[in-house]
Amino acid sequence: MTDWPAPPVPGRRRHGVAIFARRGGKVVVSLLSVAILALTWYGWHFIGDPNTGLTTTNVFADTEAHAKPLDGAIDILLVGQDSRTDAQGNPLPREVLDMLHAGVSDGELNTDTMILVHIPQNGKHAIAISFPRDSWVELAGGYGKHKLNSAFVYAYTDTYKTLQRQGMTDLKQADAQAKVAGRKNLIATLEKFIGKPGMIDRYAEVNLASFYEITKSIGGVEVCLKGPVKEKKSGVDLPGGRQTIEGVQALAFVRQRYDLPNADLDRIARQQAFLSGLARKVISTDVLTSPSKIADLVSAVKKSVVVSQGWDLTEFAEQMRGLTGGNIEFHTIPTQGNAVIGGADVLRVDPAAVQAEVARLTFDGDAPATTAPAQAQLPGANAVTVDLFDGTGTPALATQTHTLLQGKGFTLPADQKLSTRATTVVRYNPADETALGLVKQVLGTSLQAEPDKDVAAGHVRVLLGKDFKAPADGPSTPQSTSLSTPSKPPVQTSTPPSSAPAAPPITAGDVPCVN
Repeated sequence: MTDWPAPPVPGRRRHGVAIFARRGGKVVVSLLSVAILALTWYGWHFIGDPNTGLTTTNVFADTEAHAKPLDGAIDILLVGQDSRTDAQGNPLPREVLDMLHAGVSDGELNTDTMILVHIPQNGKHAIAISFPRDSWVELAGGYGKHKLNSAFVYAYTDTYKTLQRQGMTDLKQADAQAKVAGRKNLIATLEKFIGKPGMIDRYAEVNLASFYEITKSIGGVEVCLKGPVKEKKSGVDLPGGRQTIEGVQALAFVRQRYDLPNADLDRIARQQAFLSGLARKVISTDVLTSPSKIADLVSAVKKSVVVSQGWDLTEFAEQMRGLTGGNIEFHTIPTQGNAVIGGADVLRVDPAAVQAEVARLTFDGDAPATTAPAQAQLPGANAVTVDLFDGTGTPALATQTHTLLQGKGFTLPADQKLSTRATTVVRYNPADETALGLVKQVLGTSLQAEPDKDVAAGHVRVLLGKDFKAPADGPSTPQSTSLSTPSKPPVQTSTPPSSAPAAPPITAGDVPCVN
């Protein structure tokens, strides 16, 4: 019987340079997935049918339903998977792995990069939301609370062992079926975490294969560093400032985790900056007018990308034709700081805050932007629309306020961001003091109010400033102890939640400087 790698053991902790190299590989591989988006938007006509030659996976029970989302919007889960093979299962040459500091594969299958991309029905902009790998969440499948990046491996291991016990002797087939189970559990876990069951209708998974060739095929990607960096575990060695990187240094740029001020969160910022640069480069005239570059890029992508069955990339290209680089925006879910649970370093998250933020970011104008918690509604509030402008510098506070107002019955479109301002002010139509009074009942009677004829009747504009304090009856923030249960080890907080203003979102229309 052919030897086959043993299934991974969930939760095992390792240390050392080689281990970091393996984990770094898992992080960077998801960056290849942006090529699916960019290449299907533009230029497929140079190389023929994009659906030919791609590796697919059956991760949705009803492939046809997910191929054509009922709401018209497209929601894609992009996943980076640790693998030393290409999408077809062919092993990568040892010299390629050595060149990329990829280490030795030991069967670990945690997914260390997860990005949800939401594209509304009009196809004219995209929102990409990153989920930190160490987020402490409830896994689907009955596996309890663990790091988000273990959702795949728990289901994979469980399925792999079950198939062996049932007598399956074809271990390669068992591996393939276990991977499908892992993907399904990851999708279910994320949908449960964000409070949107059935939302995800596309899946794209990438691995280490061809990253080197992809970045070289398009002539590199422009990035910007706030200062020079040199770190031996990732192999990164780059000067500060704007520069074009490719191949080995591009991989090192997005792999580095150690010696960064904010550890994995800084690495996510690097990933987003690189993704924005990659998208910007792929949809540039330099690439789109070069059939040879497009052909090389598509060839590399097909070696490393796995997509969900039923995804018609030709149709997708038609839907996305109005997208431009500046309309691709990158965000990260709100987090509450580091903690130690059972000896493991994790990242604390508040599911309610995450759900509200994801709802806000994916709001397309035809439904409430957030799902408010059940609470007593204020009579008359349903006739008032509150336009919320966030100038607090603390996005979580605006999200909390949005959720509170909506829960009281007000109608709220998507929030708008302002430059940080000192004071909070409520602007209202002079002939509609009733609407002002209703808002003040929720946010406080002492708020500064200004009549403004430009505000339509039935609307109130709330401009939040740094002085704003959330009302006492607003949604509460769970304490760190809520992350544990009586049967689990206690939570030890190692880093308090950050109150620093959030950085503006990264878009594919600029070159942001990152740590």
